[in-house]
Amino acid sequence: MSADWTPFSYIVTNLARFIRPNEITFSGVNSTMPMLACLMAKQAYEWDFIYINVAGGVDPRPSKIPISSSDPVLAEHTASIFANEDFYDLCCRGRMDLTFLGAAQIDGEGNANNSCIGDWHQPKVRLPGGGGGAVMLPTARRACTWRTEHSPRTFVEQLDFRTSWGGFHGVVTPIAVFVKKNDRLALQSWHPQSSLDEVKARTGFQFDHEGAKPTAPPTQGEIQALAALDPDRAFERDAAVSLR
Repeated sequence: MSADWTPFSYIVTNLARFIRPNEITFSGVNSTMPMLACLMAKQAYEWDFIYINVAGGVDPRPSKIPISSSDPVLAEHTASIFANEDFYDLCCRGRMDLTFLGAAQIDGEGNANNSCIGDWHQPKVRLPGGGGGAVMLPTARRACTWRTEHSPRTFVEQLDFRTSWGGFHGVVTPIAVFVKKNDRLALQSWHPQSSLDEVKARTGFQFDHEGAKPTAPPTQGEIQALAALDPDRAFERDAAVSLR
């Protein structure tokens, strides 16, 4: 594996590839990888887009790249300041093109569980809850998520609790990229060091894989942009992403 194509860079780069020119894109709380993906896209691609973050910044130019995706530094040199209710209003009016939202469990339709693992009345784990995702997942034009592990306990046939419906349009893991196709998640590509068989074995639901192939390696622009954001690979060490 290339030193520039680690599991961490694979996730960040492929999240960035969901961003489209001239769209409005949002990254939320506890979303360091999407934050990096949005900032990376600003540097790596020749076209532009509007980036709003949960700190309230609109196209910010932060003096440093914070570990927290909610750090006020992400509002530096911003064109405007957005309050939380403004994010939801933008979504409900059909103006939010792409949101990056987290999920603990994901089913084959792309629905999310952020509420509990196990029975609701006696859960094994109580999770943080839907937060903004319960509003934004069904109302944004597209929503994407990421997982630092890929296993049947994360990608499940049936959610323990359906916190958010509407379905993710894209999912990135250390070994695969899924996209919405015919109202279900379908495999778009797998990590060059992985395989279709491995993705099948580590996914708890059936999925369409027609036309899927190894993911294209990073461009020079993507490599340089991510290296500029994380020169000492501190974010990569903190994320501790593994192929296994």
